[in-house]
Amino acid sequence: EVQLVESGGGLVQPGGSLRLSCAASGFTFGSYDMSWVRQTPGKGPEWVSTINSGGGSTYYADAVKGRFTVSRDNAKNTLYLQMNSLKPEDTAKYYCKRGFTWGQGTQVTVSS
Repeated sequence: EVQLVESGGGLVQPGGSLRLSCAASGFTFGSYDMSWVRQTPGKGPEWVSTINSGGGSTYYADAVKGRFTVSRDNAKNTLYLQMNSLKPEDTAKYYCKRGFTWGQGTQVTVSS
């Protein structure tokens, strides 16, 4: 069974940083591209970032480019999202996903 478990969310002040993790199991993690998406209540999901299976190619939404960094450790079956210079508009529930499979999400709240 494919499982994706996010962690690392929390409350942070504007300008602060957080590092999200996504622990994957039930599949050969290193064979799949992985993505982060985020969602706020009442809105559809917003794609944030994608990393290819080997970790050599990364892609970002314009809204986070230059502030967020996606990475992965295939030996640890873990995906990461380093978020710097956080803004209130980054407040959302963040999910890692493989294809149509999502984790349960981790809440990020940026507020003073």
